[in-house]
Amino acid sequence: MPLTHRKDLGLLALRLGTGGVLLAHGSQKLFGWFSGGGIEGTARAMEHMGFTPGRESAIAAGLGEAGGGVLLALGLATPLAGAAAAGAMAGAAAVHAPAGFFAQGGGFEYPAFLGFVAACLGLSGPGRFSLDHASRHKLDRPATVVTAFALSAAAATVVLNRRAATLAAAEASGPDRDTDSRTA
Repeated sequence: MPLTHRKDLGLLALRLGTGGVLLAHGSQKLFGWFSGGGIEGTARAMEHMGFTPGRESAIAAGLGEAGGGVLLALGLATPLAGAAAAGAMAGAAAVHAPAGFFAQGGGFEYPAFLGFVAACLGLSGPGRFSLDHASRHKLDRPATVVTAFALSAAAATVVLNRRAATLAAAEASGPDRDTDSRTA
């Protein structure tokens, strides 16, 4: 097998594995599959974590993960898929960051790694065994890469800054305030 085909086969395996994990993760949020909370449960959790409004945040996170995962697995619109999944994982990593790096202690290792791999796939391209290749890369152009990652970074920055402001306001209002929307 030529070396280029081996690289393409490796990219296919990486896309399928990463895309499948992201799809499962997002499906928990969107549909409640795999013991997930579905939209309503995820919306309550998102509000509790400082992402407001909760329902819209749950939908955005679920679509970034599940939609990005499906597109990565197919190798379709790969820069958009990688950027969307990386942006969603930036939010998840921010939630876990106070617990440190390692996942065994509740840290951000897992979402950071998923986001990193998704971003790398979005930047590298999907390889020969993909729908992008079959479509002559109509959705995988250099300008698409730059635009997708710039928009994803901007959106993640806005969302994370809004979350930080929400958490700061909740902390400033004192310990009497119930920030757990599950009891509301």
